[in-house]
Amino acid sequence: MGCTRLALVWFLVIGMTASSTRAGERQDIPDKYKWNLADLYPSEAAWIKAKEDLNHRIPDLAKYRSHLGKSAQSLLTALQAMFDLDRDLSRLSVYASSLSDQDIRAPRPREMKQSAEELATQFSSACSWVRPEILTLDPGKVRKFVAQEKKLQPYRMYLEETLRRKPHTLGAAEERVIAEAGEMERAGSEVHGVLSNADLPYPTVKLSTGESVRLDASAYTLHRQDRNRAGRDKIFSSFFGALKTYERTMGATLAASVKSHLFDKRVRHFDSALEAALFQDNIPTAVYKQLLDDVHRSLPTLHRYLALRKRMLGVDVLRYQDLYVPLVASVDMHFEPDEARAITLDALAPLGLEYTDALRKGFESRWTDYLPSTGKRSGAYSTGVYGVHPYQLLNFNGRYDDLTTLAHESGHSMHTFLSYGAQPYATADYSIFVAEVASTFNENLLIHTMLDRTKDDATRLFLLGTLLDGLRTTLFRQTQFAEFELAFHEQAERGEPLTGENLSALYLKIARDYYGHDKNVCQVEDLLAIEWAYVPHFYYDFYVYQYATSMVASTSLARAVRQEAKTEQKSGGTPRRDAYLKMLRSGGSKYAIDLLKEAGVDMTTSAPFDAAITEMNATMDELERIVNRRSTPGSAPSKSKR
Repeated sequence: MGCTRLALVWFLVIGMTASSTRAGERQDIPDKYKWNLADLYPSEAAWIKAKEDLNHRIPDLAKYRSHLGKSAQSLLTALQAMFDLDRDLSRLSVYASSLSDQDIRAPRPREMKQSAEELATQFSSACSWVRPEILTLDPGKVRKFVAQEKKLQPYRMYLEETLRRKPHTLGAAEERVIAEAGEMERAGSEVHGVLSNADLPYPTVKLSTGESVRLDASAYTLHRQDRNRAGRDKIFSSFFGALKTYERTMGATLAASVKSHLFDKRVRHFDSALEAALFQDNIPTAVYKQLLDDVHRSLPTLHRYLALRKRMLGVDVLRYQDLYVPLVASVDMHFEPDEARAITLDALAPLGLEYTDALRKGFESRWTDYLPSTGKRSGAYSTGVYGVHPYQLLNFNGRYDDLTTLAHESGHSMHTFLSYGAQPYATADYSIFVAEVASTFNENLLIHTMLDRTKDDATRLFLLGTLLDGLRTTLFRQTQFAEFELAFHEQAERGEPLTGENLSALYLKIARDYYGHDKNVCQVEDLLAIEWAYVPHFYYDFYVYQYATSMVASTSLARAVRQEAKTEQKSGGTPRRDAYLKMLRSGGSKYAIDLLKEAGVDMTTSAPFDAAITEMNATMDELERIVNRRSTPGSAPSKSKR
């Protein structure tokens, strides 16, 4: 519960969708495929000057102390100063973090990033008294100030949120200590990040093609798709074998992170770490647990998909190692970055010209860092800078997954662009619960656009399989992660030790339950127990469940917008699209649950989840029809079997 929302600077998706096989040196990549950080600061010297300015301004916040209740103007002046600092510090932080992500090995950007983080901690400490002091005021007085002074309207949500937090907000002195502790709370995540991205000695393996690659997280993500079964066995055993070597260390880093979550739970008087995490965005814990229940009762749908995958791959026993192989061997879709941008813009046409024109301008203005390079951070994400524009990091390899990632991150970027353009800074950011709706919404438009324009069976099978894989990995796999995350937090709350070995045993049990290991649906071998160490999201404090809830919401919303676009000329209006874009522009001016209700989905019920499962089953129905037709004597032989 910091002063404002600086914790969201590095928010949004950090997906493991990258690849290092095309990685070269950064200086050899054309500028048009690299983001332009000069839009933030023209030079490191300018960044240093901005940092020094912030360093001098932060202590000035103390002069507003004990004055917030004197008048509406006094409250306004203090809030303006605090939010202006937060905005400028966000810009400072994004520059340093982005520079470091270009090459994690480089020491100077890491130093700059750490310096920005230390400044953020100082800022949190310097304004830690603000909320406690507001809470000493009569709520009626605070609301009267807002009614009297129109310039306080942008801060209304912040003030109401402060009043909501009263039961979990401590005195000024205690809040200062908690703010100072913030830097230590990041330790587990930071150690894990350096170990997994820079220092872990990943093995070099020879692929089934004869090529040798260093099997880091990015290369594993790509090459686990190897159609040669022996080849992918080597990929899995080599990669997870490397992680297994550091099981104890990985366990210690995650345990350290969990301890920080339990610290927050205890000092702020929450009943559980889950409640403490979800309280931030005013999400009822019942939404989290409902998701777990919805998924468990829908496991037969997952098992139906797994049986279909087993049939299409032509294997006697389906194993976890077989889950990432493309279902259709004859379709090898490949895209250059420029082509991927054009396809993405075309797919997003149902959102209107204003949306696509803004995104096109962003592509042309170097919002995005596309290609993998030596030392570059793996994965993909989008982050925003108020008053500038969004930034995207990709590791684009030209596969369909990379096209999907571009659409996904562009959803985040356009959400940021629209929100930052419509909202004052105080309400410009938004919760992850709604953020992932914007990204998966774009994925949905992309896959259905590709399906609408594809007639040949092989490509349709590939796309239908991709849609099913997305539903499997998001609705089920991310919920599996969420169940694991809840379980190890509950273990810690009971006082049970968290070690690498214990975490692996817990993870393996849950994975086997989901994939029907004991029912002979899909074999999950012992080596998969260490997979949790590959997932950085477990350090984000109950983050992953929002991927599943967001896909549930976006599936319903995107279906409505697609249907509306097909009948737009006849109906003469676009109310569903307008409601969705209004949600994007609303930023954090309302709570995420309420924003989604206004857009057309109620996430406090199971209805949206059931609709997503209906789409998954309908997709399998079509896929089975094609497979059956291609398997019928006299028809063209199926190219999907080996």
